[in-house]
Amino acid sequence: MKIYYIGVFRNDPKPAHELCAVNDLSSFSFFQRSTVAEFLTFFSTNVAERTAPAQRQDIQEQSYTFHVYGRSEGCAGVIISDHEYPKLVAHKLLTQVMDDFLTLHPRAKWANGTPRLDLPSLQDYITKYQDPRQADSILKIQQELDETKIVLHKTIESVLERGTKIENLVERSEGLSAQSKMFYTQAKKQNSCCVIS
Repeated sequence: MKIYYIGVFRNDPKPAHELCAVNDLSSFSFFQRSTVAEFLTFFSTNVAERTAPAQRQDIQEQSYTFHVYGRSEGCAGVIISDHEYPKLVAHKLLTQVMDDFLTLHPRAKWANGTPRLDLPSLQDYITKYQDPRQADSILKIQQELDETKIVLHKTIESVLERGTKIENLVERSEGLSAQSKMFYTQAKKQNSCCVIS
């Protein structure tokens, strides 16, 4: 699971313009990084331009998934990840990024022209959200529940194994008890003939 790109675009008026972005291309070779960065920016721009206000979408292209969130203010957030990255976590992050961006940069700052703005939290987000289980509390709780479920299954299996062992012991003790009763009655008969009064 990996996030490659997080960006914020002005998508109204058209054409879309990248306002701020950050990427993590460490999984690519040094010589491929500039080409991959251009590809990610190009496709992000196109996807952001085609995203309507208040719309969320997930688009798969080659080995990437584009998670997009269009806002009514005329901007859109884009996250590019691999296909395994959880969509719920990506959209939660998009909401957070867009809220941070609009708090720091009102529409008047970026509505006209082609400004390049700074959003310091983007670098923190791309680092923190590389492991979605650590970043998202719901996913973290789900993982803990899954681990607990595995432990419970093992415990139940061991209890059932113990139960069958106990049942075997009970059957044996019942058999032993019957043999003991027979031994007692036979011993009593044997001793009764030899009783001296």
